[in-house]
Amino acid sequence: MSQYILRRLALMVPVLFGVSVVVFAMVRMIPGDPARIMAGEAATEEVVERIREQLGLNKHPVIQYGIFLQNLLRGDLGRSTLSRLPVLDELGAALPATFELAAASMLIALAIGISTGVLSAVRPNSWIDAVSMFIALLGVSMPVFWLGLMLMLLFSLHLGWFPTAGHGTWRHLVLPAVTLGLSSAAIIARMTRSSMLEVLRQDYVRTARAKGVPEARVVLRHALRNALIPVVTVTGLQFGNLLGGAVLTETVFAWPGIGRLMAGAITARDYPVVQGSVLTVALAFILINLLVDVLYAYIDPAIRYD
Repeated sequence: MSQYILRRLALMVPVLFGVSVVVFAMVRMIPGDPARIMAGEAATEEVVERIREQLGLNKHPVIQYGIFLQNLLRGDLGRSTLSRLPVLDELGAALPATFELAAASMLIALAIGISTGVLSAVRPNSWIDAVSMFIALLGVSMPVFWLGLMLMLLFSLHLGWFPTAGHGTWRHLVLPAVTLGLSSAAIIARMTRSSMLEVLRQDYVRTARAKGVPEARVVLRHALRNALIPVVTVTGLQFGNLLGGAVLTETVFAWPGIGRLMAGAITARDYPVVQGSVLTVALAFILINLLVDVLYAYIDPAIRYD
């Protein structure tokens, strides 16, 4: 297992290198000049050129990438062109809020998704199954930003139960976590139902029932554990998506996470912050996938990475 983990960690290097090349090229394809944005529309060309020279934007893109890569190998992501603060400091301030939101959303998604999926699989083709899958379909279909606005309208403006936006107490966390969690819960519910239906048809499940094992034990101990591998896979992917895909939710609820930071940086053409944010999300996604692969061996003893 340790050798497998080391090999996976070694593979992170070329993956992150590829991500760095792609994001470096893509941010420079965005229309707009960072120097012009910083200087203002009324600034003269001399002022804009001076800012461009200070930021190193007057150099050839290959030279710019070489400087970026050299600094990256030293653990330096540069400074924000907007705030002039180190990118690492800005990411360090935004990451805890994003992880907090992603963790709360995933807890909601797992609680709703697994329970709904198991209940639907145990009672297939019943009204419970039909209602659960219809709600899951709605959860997959609804845009996240629209759901967030509707929850804000109902629970903040009309009922006054939770704050409209911001970050601070647990009340600020509820609406954005539910907004993100419901979408992931729908995907997890459908995957859990599909996997459980397949496992419940297996011979060992029928044998356990024939021996008189209580139904709850058959479902939870024999069926659910063996149905968890695809669910864990989807959960890992969804958690990675929550870390990188919460841009709209963080923007709607003014949540000070990495998604909102990235959105503001793209608008301001803040290249260092965009590059650092994407690399951080990519690193988190790789580590989450590694954790999911390691969990496989603990869920199913037949899986070995030796």
